[in-house]
Order: sequence, then structure tokens, then C-alpha cells
Amino acid sequence: MRKNLIASVAFLLASSTAVLAQSATDGKVKIGILNDQSGVYADFGGKSSVEAAKMAVEDFGGKVLDVPVEIVDADHQNKPDIASNIARQWYDTEQVDAIMELTTSSVALAVQAIGKEKKKIDIVTGAATTDLTGKACSPYGFHWAYDTHALAVGTGGALVKQGGDSWFFLTADYAFGYSLEQQTSDYVKASGGKVVGAVRHPLSSQDFSSFLLQAQSSGAKVIGLANAGLDTSNAIKQAAEFGITQGGQHLAALLFTLAEVHGLGLEAAQGLTLTEGFYWNRDDESRAFAKKFFARTGKMPNMVHTGTYSAVTQYLKAVQKAGTDETEAVAKQLHEMPVDDVFGRGGTVGANGRMIHDMYLLQVKKPSESKEPWDYFNVLATIPGKEAYIDPAKSGCDLVK
Repeated sequence: MRKNLIASVAFLLASSTAVLAQSATDGKVKIGILNDQSGVYADFGGKSSVEAAKMAVEDFGGKVLDVPVEIVDADHQNKPDIASNIARQWYDTEQVDAIMELTTSSVALAVQAIGKEKKKIDIVTGAATTDLTGKACSPYGFHWAYDTHALAVGTGGALVKQGGDSWFFLTADYAFGYSLEQQTSDYVKASGGKVVGAVRHPLSSQDFSSFLLQAQSSGAKVIGLANAGLDTSNAIKQAAEFGITQGGQHLAALLFTLAEVHGLGLEAAQGLTLTEGFYWNRDDESRAFAKKFFARTGKMPNMVHTGTYSAVTQYLKAVQKAGTDETEAVAKQLHEMPVDDVFGRGGTVGANGRMIHDMYLLQVKKPSESKEPWDYFNVLATIPGKEAYIDPAKSGCDLVK
């Protein structure tokens, strides 16, 4: 009788352990979307990325491991200190399991450092610096949609091949701008070109006249805009006022997406070459996704929005496969699972957290070429992921050494 009782208790304990292993640690799975919702990058990601995250949860069924999935969001105002305070509060007191999007490289680096310290997952879709998977890498940090190396290979490579072998950079004065300038400079030089100068401007600049005059007087064939969002749009508008392109110099918008083209308009943006990880009018699958996204946001998605959808979806798949939302188990699955969705077809994740996927070299259409609203791009080429991204083994990340 005693033996039977002991066996029954052991069985119940084992069963309870198994149930706990196949569950969320606190009865829910909570994902935070932290990005710029009111500033220079609000259209680049912003509230539309929040909607993309909610779409991913809804398409997944609203639950994982039989517990609800919750999306929370906040505006970091492009300030690392504000972002850090929000991240710590989310991780420490609000049971947030993972933080995603993280537009602005200085913010992403700060939050990833906190995640590494607290053993929490972050998946970056909005920031670009390769330091996230290089010297600042984390076993719990993932970089999803694009990075500065992919932009340099795409846009920089295309312009050098077209004869743009001398460059002057107009660079945003923070981590993203430095990384984009450096990556593109390296690629230009490796391709036989030269860099004749650079100037840096504050984030959210309104007046680019002095910077553009320096670029114009440099005589460079290409003026590389190593900035993004409204900064890039404003620089392009003001460059037109100075007659820079009419004078024979070419503007290279090194990070420019569908959202910024829409804001600028085809008349001003036509002819620009750019690189994205997604284009809504690529095929039937991308158009179906974009139609759903448009119905709830009033805009077509760019690579940041669709990348956020992909990141949330893949995270939930990893939780499901791991049978828990415990960080180590989920991170292991994120590193091992292939990525195959509307954004990351045939994607793989390196030991350094870099999701490797194809990128697209695009050119903005002339107004006369556009057949429907948001029909803005001609696809010039597909850039294979292995060409677009740094080999994880050569990234400078300690995790792969």
C-alpha cells in the first residue's frame, strides 16, 4: 500500500513538472514593441509596427501554449535613457518576455545590453547597426529585417557599378549613421571607388543647407545620405532647391523605404535607388499581406513593418516548439529554426543572432510608370542573403568565436 502511495505521488509530481514545462512561466506571453511613435522615424516604423505585431498575434490564433499573447507598446522618443527605463520596467515589473522593433541604433544597443544582463530576448527590426550582431552581440539578441552592411551592398554597390566611384557622406550623428557611413565607405573603396569627405548632422535636423553646400562643393559624383526617415526626406527636398542633381551629382538614399517615398511623393523621389528587405507588390503572397495591413493602417507596409510581423510570428513559433517561454529554451529555438514567412523566405539565423534573408534593390518609378496607388518601385535585383550580410563567423561576435 505504501509503495503504491509513493508511486502515485511520484507520478503526480512528474506530471505536474511536465505540465509546467509545457506552459508559460507566468500564465501569459507578453511582447513589447518599443519604437519612435512621434518623431523623425514615426512613419518608418511607429504605430504601424505595433499593428503589424498585433496582426501576427491574431494570425497565430491569439494564444500560444494555451495562454493569451499580449502586445504592449511605448514611444522611446529616440532617447536611449528613456528606452532603457521602459525596458527595465517591462522586464522587471510588467512580465514582458521579449522586446521588439527598437528603431534607432543607439536605443537598440542600450536595450540589447539590458536584455543580455537580465537574460531576456530582444528582436530588432527597426535599427540598422551591425554592432548588434558584432561587438555588442548577445545570446538573447536577434537582428531581423536589415542592417547597414546589407544597405551598403545593395544601394552602394549598385551606384558604384553605375560609375558612382567618388562619394561624400551626409551622416546622422549617432551609431546608425556612423555604421552606415563606415559600411558603405568600405564597400565603395573595395570596389575601386574613393570617399572624398563627410559631414555629420544632428538627428531631426530641419536645415540641411550648410551640409548640402559642403557636399555640393566636394565634387563627389555621389552624395551618400547616411540617415533615415524625415531626415532623408528633408535632405532630398532641400537638395532639389540647390539644384544638386541637376548639376550632375547623384543622391544615394542609403536607408529609404516605401513609407518615406510615399511621404516625399514620386515627383521628388523618382529615380532614387534604394534597398529594402520587402516590397508589398512583389507577388501574390506579399500583396495579400499588404491588403490586410492596409485595411487597418491606411498604408502599405515597408520592411520594418513586415519584419516586425515576421519577428513576432517566429518568436511565437519558438515558444510553441520549446514548450515554454523561458528565455534560454526560446533563444535556442530562434537560433535553430528556419524562417519561412511572407518576409523571410528561406531565412536562417546565425549564432550571432543575424537573420539572413534576401534583400531587394529597388528604383523609384517615374509618376508616369506608376499603375496604382503605392506602386512605387521597379525591382532591379534580388540580393542573396549570403551576399547581403556579414558571415556570422566574421562578425566580431564572441558567441561565434
